[in-house]
Amino acid sequence: MEGACSGSRAWLAMTGSAQFRSGKGSGDENFPVASWLVKRRHRPVILAFYEFVRTADDIADHANLASSEKLSRLDRLEASLLGKSDEEPEGVRLREFLALRGLPTRHAQDLLDAFRQDAVKHRYSNWDDLIDYCSRSAMPVGRFVLDVHGEAKDTWPASDALCAALQIINHLQDCAADYRRLDRVYIPLDALAASGANVESLAKEKADVRLAACIHELAAKTAVLLKQSDGLAVQVADVRLSLEIAAIQSLARELAGLLQVRDPLRDRVHLTRIEALAMTARGAGRALFQRLMRTGAARHGYQAS
Repeated sequence: MEGACSGSRAWLAMTGSAQFRSGKGSGDENFPVASWLVKRRHRPVILAFYEFVRTADDIADHANLASSEKLSRLDRLEASLLGKSDEEPEGVRLREFLALRGLPTRHAQDLLDAFRQDAVKHRYSNWDDLIDYCSRSAMPVGRFVLDVHGEAKDTWPASDALCAALQIINHLQDCAADYRRLDRVYIPLDALAASGANVESLAKEKADVRLAACIHELAAKTAVLLKQSDGLAVQVADVRLSLEIAAIQSLARELAGLLQVRDPLRDRVHLTRIEALAMTARGAGRALFQRLMRTGAARHGYQAS
């Protein structure tokens, strides 16, 4: 048995972490990743960041890897990111892009910290506990994209609210799958208790009245969090990034709305491609109109003075 375990560890050491990818790519995400709205020169570094993060996330979410193996893989990715090794191509590629653009590794490292937590922590006590996780699992993504575009750090609070909301929307959508596959529950335990629900209810084909009430309440709370990001699209200087943000906000509002009335254990709580395109166009169009109106008002004010 010991020899078999040693052989397994040796095999793991010889294979790149991309071997454990789920097959999910940037086009499969709920929300756009470096879409055509983003300037072409920014897309390669954002996609390199995505590939690094997706690889790490898939390791943390792998159903057949032990926690110790997940942590070892995440450490290897970080070593490659920091130039301590060249074992992981995703880390090397991101490292080179960051050096070329003069960007820090901090955001990627914060995400790795969240994925290490995923490897060992399966329950969240309350909303604050969940938001603390989001501060490392989601907020660094928005901060990275803002840094790529050279945006001011005063855009971070609204971006943090948006990214946390996106993360919690994903958690609510996938609450049953996370429990069944990984015994992982992001729904805060105090929220379940307050509704009279329990963790085991997530294994059912349909949410009972108590679990449904809990999910709907959390979705409403997430919609309030999302509203805190309302000014972000206008706040950023880059027009194309502004449109991307507005498109994401439009998608998120629609999904948060669905989660307030549907059952993610039974119902479809994802958007079809056509629905997503419609929401994207609506959000980007609204943001463009707002920016044009704002620019026109500013010019009118200047001329009047």
